[in-house]
Amino acid sequence: MARRTKLYEGKAKVLFSGPEPGTVIQYFKDDATAFNAQKKGTINGKGVLNNIISEFLMLRLHDIGIPTHFIRRLNMREQLVREVEIIPVEVIIRNVAAGSMSKRLGIPEGTVLPRSIVEYCYKSDELGDPLISEEHITAFGWASPQDIDDLLAMSLRINDFLCGVFTGIGIKLVDFKLEFGRIYDENGEMRIVLADEISPDNCRLWDAKTNEKMDKDRFRRDMGGVEEAYQEVARRLGILPEGGVAELQLVENESGDE
Repeated sequence: MARRTKLYEGKAKVLFSGPEPGTVIQYFKDDATAFNAQKKGTINGKGVLNNIISEFLMLRLHDIGIPTHFIRRLNMREQLVREVEIIPVEVIIRNVAAGSMSKRLGIPEGTVLPRSIVEYCYKSDELGDPLISEEHITAFGWASPQDIDDLLAMSLRINDFLCGVFTGIGIKLVDFKLEFGRIYDENGEMRIVLADEISPDNCRLWDAKTNEKMDKDRFRRDMGGVEEAYQEVARRLGILPEGGVAELQLVENESGDE
């Protein structure tokens, strides 16, 4: 196998130089972290599941006109994506009170919000991803007012679409985090695209009937059944066979031999 250059290693993914200029290979790890890496562990098969879930959702978003960094899935754990200049702002979309919002504002977890609420955080593990305002974003030059308008419009459209997708398979999209990046064409024209991933790692997903958690909160709160929850999300999306990750691996190997 050709030697690759590691560009960056984060909590859940490793980025390698891609085969062509302007491309990056995104490798999904089984490592799990919570509370800004204060809690660490491993979820067997998580990388495989997040890879196929994110691929599925990125392709669906592309179909409705949302520009993304995703090009194609390479194998069980890797995607080929466009190289982007990451905007250091995490966009949080909340439909139901949970997590830090419940703690900050004293709103009981599970309370349906009067409307979807968008929050911004400064992307910095060292600082704990602090909550910021639009004033911070523009004052420090992280994004322009027009960029913020574009981020907000895209985020709300993504939320509307994903809520429909998950509702259709009996899952409630409680909240989720998005990251965006800038891509420049040969003429120097810039456009903003959706980056990173969309998976149970950065989405709160609850069963629509029971409110059972089907995301990384099961790891954060030592609830157990983390692998099973991720697999159930993939099964309901119709992208994981009944045999689970092992069967998916077998199918992948067989198709690679053809």
